[in-house]
Formats: sequence, structure tokens, C-alpha cells
Amino acid sequence: MADLTSIRDLPSLTGLHHRRNPLEENPFFRPSHGFYIAPSDVVLSQVVYDLSDASKPRVAYHRAGPRREILYEPSSVKAAIVTCGGLCPGMNTVIRELVVGLWELYGVREIYGIPAGYRGFYSMEAVELNPKLVHNWHKRGGTVLATSRGGFDLSKIVDAIQQTGYNQVYIIGGDGTMRGAVKIFDEVSRRKLKVGITGIPKTVDNDVGIIDRSFGFQTAVEMAQEAISAAHVEAESAVNGIGLVKLMGRSTGHIALHATLSSRDVDCCLIPENGFYLEGKGGLFEFLEQRLKDHGHAVLVVAEGAGQEIIPRNEAQKQERDESGNLVFLDVGVWLKSALKEWWEREHPRELFTVKYIDPTYMIRAVPANATDNLYCTLLAHSSIHGVMAGYTGFVSGPINGNYAYIPLGEVAQTKNEVNTSDPKWAWVRSVTNQPDFETNFKG
Repeated sequence: MADLTSIRDLPSLTGLHHRRNPLEENPFFRPSHGFYIAPSDVVLSQVVYDLSDASKPRVAYHRAGPRREILYEPSSVKAAIVTCGGLCPGMNTVIRELVVGLWELYGVREIYGIPAGYRGFYSMEAVELNPKLVHNWHKRGGTVLATSRGGFDLSKIVDAIQQTGYNQVYIIGGDGTMRGAVKIFDEVSRRKLKVGITGIPKTVDNDVGIIDRSFGFQTAVEMAQEAISAAHVEAESAVNGIGLVKLMGRSTGHIALHATLSSRDVDCCLIPENGFYLEGKGGLFEFLEQRLKDHGHAVLVVAEGAGQEIIPRNEAQKQERDESGNLVFLDVGVWLKSALKEWWEREHPRELFTVKYIDPTYMIRAVPANATDNLYCTLLAHSSIHGVMAGYTGFVSGPINGNYAYIPLGEVAQTKNEVNTSDPKWAWVRSVTNQPDFETNFKG
């Protein structure tokens, strides 16, 4: 049978000399057979195949990890680390592990943090980093380096990289940040600079494609449980009480979905990938009325990007964008709370009714990473370091089917990880909540 495996090309720096990996002399490692990753080691994008269709090509990525030879002399490395976009649990852990990994694994001594996101390259003084300084950063939420949205001026950023002499750049951010990283990589390549560029995807929404999950996601789901539990107590303690929780998720509903499955107290989960409507047969109001009649209370979880198409807005609001170029969403939680109250007053005048609205957005994204995400952040950081030291550039590190791989930046920047509502997991949500299939009902 012909081998139909297609291995994704990974950009590599040229003109640098190969040298022995210093891990050979590192007292904490005992390199043995299989320790170093060979060029032929790959990770398949899919592990489940239909053997009856042998013609389907298999996509594979180069496996992440240390190489026997590296292309950088550690004493000549000048590394820059930048955090961009919104906050996410684990950002400080990634920074810490990049610093400690570069310092302890490879002997790099020039490591700098770029403050305030992309604009910090050309408008602020970098912070020199070392293991002692970052020692306890993983215990703190947010990012000690500070972050911001926007400020992406490609020419100024690459000029600053070139003039400052950075030859390794580690970029931590979400999908918009990764698109910016692609442009930086392209411009660095056009100028023929010997600078390794790597992205470490950060998005609490878990909407980065190809990789299994983005860091901070599991912490976010865990924290969402507290908000759902509070909403459940409030709803259960009232007459005709509804607990309404808005969770993060602009374009994808992964946090809402996983929090719903983990909680089991949720009666309805609304996500961007699955439309819903309020009035009429099979609508949200009809479902909630029956739930209140049967149980006396209900808990409703909604992702921030759900229902945006049915929220009334003026022309100016339709055009408004944030500094990252994203459509400014209206607050679906505030709108839904108001709509629920208007509905009840219209249909059940003089009957008791309460809606308790909880928005834990900033509480969720500002906390330190939990144990699982902390470990994950370490593996991401070390994988990135190994790749850059080996001379790879223009890539993202991340797990694919549980195995860490190097993925071209462009692929990650262009791919979204959306909830597949045809997947058994969404059917599981509906079986747990007993909510109707709003889209099918509407089309019917």
C-alpha cells in the first residue's frame, strides 16, 4: 500500500552552524535512546481512520521535543517574550517556564520581557528576566509583563527586533495575536534575518484550531462551576427563580459546553454554534415555562457570542470593532435578563419571578492556572524552546491527540476550533439539560 502521509513543512533557519545539544552535559538529564526527536518522528492529525477508504491522505506534523543538534550558540541568544490580548490563566506560568527553560536547559542568559503587548517592542523598555525574578510568577493571575490589544505596527515591531538584536521571539496570544505573528515571521523572512519566531496560543475560549486545547481552558471550566453553583442556589431559593450565567466564548461555546457537562445543574446551554429563538412553539420561553412549572427553578448558561444575531442593535453598533478588529458584541446576558422579565410580566402578571444574573468573566480569566494547566504550560514552553533552539521558526507548539507537535503558524492562525453540534458531545449536553433542538424547531 502506498504511503499517503503528508508531512507539513516546517520553516527552518539557514546559515547557522549545527552544534551539539547542551542537554548532553546537563546534570538533570540522562539522554538515552529515544530521548532526542528524529526528523522522521511525526504526529498524525487524526488517529481514527476508516480502513475501507485507503485513498484518504493522512496529515502529519513534526513531533516536538529536543533535537540531538541545535543551531544556536546559547551564549549568542537574545530572546524576547511578549504577551498580547486579553488575560488568561497560565500566562505567567508560560513566561516563567520559558525563562527557566532557556536558562537551565540551554544556558541562555539574555532573556527579555516585552511590556504591554506588541506596542511594547517599539514604545517601552524591555525587562530583563532571570529565574530568580520569575520564580513565583506561576502563582499569580494575569501577566506580570502587562498586555494590551492592538498596537500592531509591523514595520516598527520588526525594526525594533532587528535593532535590539533579538534572535528568538516567543509570542503568547490568541488568534489575532497569531495572525500578527505570521506577519512578523513573513517580514523577518523577507529581510533575511536569522530570528526564530514561535507562537504559544493563548485563548481561554479554546477556539484555537488543530491543537487539542489551549492553555487556561481547564482552569476556566473549573472556575465556571462556582458561578453555576451560585446561580443554582439563587434560583432554587426563589419562587420561579432563574439563574442566568454568562460565560466567555465569543465565537465558540467550549467553556459553556464543558461547564454544563461538569455541573449537571444546568437546564439550558446556549452557544454561538447553535442558534436559538425566544418566542413561539419550541422556543426558549416555552421550554423555561415548562421547566419552572415542573421544578420551580431553572439555570441557564449562555456563551457571550450566542444570540448576537437576534439582539436588537443600531447601525453604529453593527460596525463597531475593538482594537483587535473583532466585532464588539452586545451583552447577551443583560439582554436576556431583560427579555425574560418582560416575557414573564406579559404572560404571568402579578406572579412572583426572579432572574439572578451572574457574569464571572473577569473572575475566570484573572485567576492563576490550576495544577493541570500549570503542567500544560510547562510542556508548551519547553516544546517551543526545543524547536527554536533546533532552528525551526514560524511554528506553534501544541498537543495533537495527546502528542506534542510543531505546527506552521499560518495553519493555526487560519483554523478555528468550533463546537461541532453534530458531535455526540453536543447530544450529551442536550441529554443532560433536556433542552430542545432550537435550530431544528425553528427550521421546522
